[in-house]
Amino acid sequence: MPATRLIRILALDCASLALLLSQEPSRQPLTFTLRCPSKECALLKGPPQTAGMRSGFVRLKPGESVGWHSTGNNEESLVILRGQGDALIEGQPERSFTAPGYVYIPPATRHNVTNTGSAMLEYVFVVAAARLTTTP
Repeated sequence: MPATRLIRILALDCASLALLLSQEPSRQPLTFTLRCPSKECALLKGPPQTAGMRSGFVRLKPGESVGWHSTGNNEESLVILRGQGDALIEGQPERSFTAPGYVYIPPATRHNVTNTGSAMLEYVFVVAAARLTTTP
């Protein structure tokens, strides 16, 4: 096979691959009511619904906690809607919060959330892939 023909075939294959990769599913706006019959309910589940962000709604009874877990390579935001609690972040002092409130949890961090109040604690969490940068 002549080299010029091989180059044309490879160029067409690369162009076809680039076209396929660029055709990600269209992400559409959405709205919904925050109703959660259990302790935790998923809201956004990542691809293909979003570009990678996940979210959920959590309800904790007094004294209840979500349990220790890690953010992995993600960062996490907690938007406190109702109640009060403690964010326990490994290696850090306990951080108390009250609604309306906000808690940020950095990537690669083990953490737990506990309801320290006498009423239901409700919050929305949002998890997204962290883009780690290095300083020059």
